[in-house]
Parts: sequence; structure tokens; C-alpha cells
Amino acid sequence: MKLQNLKIGKSAQFWKQKSLSETTREEWESLCDGCGKCCLNKLEDAETGQIYHTNVACRLLDNTTCRCSSYTDRKRFVPECQILTPQNLKRYSWLPSTCAYRLVSEGSDLLWWHPLVSGDPETVHKAGISVRGRAVSERHTNDLEKHVVSWPE
Repeated sequence: MKLQNLKIGKSAQFWKQKSLSETTREEWESLCDGCGKCCLNKLEDAETGQIYHTNVACRLLDNTTCRCSSYTDRKRFVPECQILTPQNLKRYSWLPSTCAYRLVSEGSDLLWWHPLVSGDPETVHKAGISVRGRAVSERHTNDLEKHVVSWPE
């Protein structure tokens, strides 16, 4: 989704005026900052339930744009893809602390580099928040345990 195609003005700040369940589909989608962190594979310790983040991205993630290359049909290509909604958001405790969905659900404001605040979809990359240049495709590795990293959080 291109920011300039949105009919949501920076001054609207709908995330301060509405609950997530009250957002329109367009508003909900615009909250995604394009960092790509949620598209990184994670490992869960079966005994402790602890989540370990990796730098291995879903095969559909475009590592340049940090967007899904098949967003509309992603469940068809990646059945295990988790689709966030206002109703299921709380289930995903592994969302990074910088995630706009998480921030807004916790009553916080969007951060300065978020495209809805900055007006520039590149700010998330310039601020070093995105996975651009740091992720590898799952097509190029099959050993997730060698790719555990701490930076997504």
C-alpha cells in the first residue's frame, strides 16, 4: 500500500480518536509501518514458551520494500501466516515493542518515524527500524536456530 494513495491525512490522527476495532480497513492497514519484523520467523521453546526472533524472513517478504510480495493472497502461499485483526491482536505477544498495532492497543502514540507521523514511508528504514538489509529469505536457509537475533525487539 502506498502512503500517497491513502485518503488519511497526517493531521487526522485517527489512532488517537478511535479504538482499533473502530478503524476502517484503510485506517487499519495504514497503521502498518512497513518494518517487516512481523514477517520474520520465530522459534518457540517448547518447555518455557519463550519466543526467539530470527533474521529469516518469510519467502513472500520483499527485502527491499519490507512488504509482502503477495499480500492479498498470502494465506494461499503461506498457510501459517498470521493475519492481525483488532480482535486477535492480543494473542501475538511476540509483536515488537515498536509495532504500531501494539503501541496503539496499549494506549501509546505512534513513534516519530512512523509514515503516518513523518509523512514519508522511507522514515522507518532511515531510522533503522525495518528489516531492510538485515533479513535473509527463508529460501536461502533451513537452519533457523543459527539465525536467532535480538534486534527485532
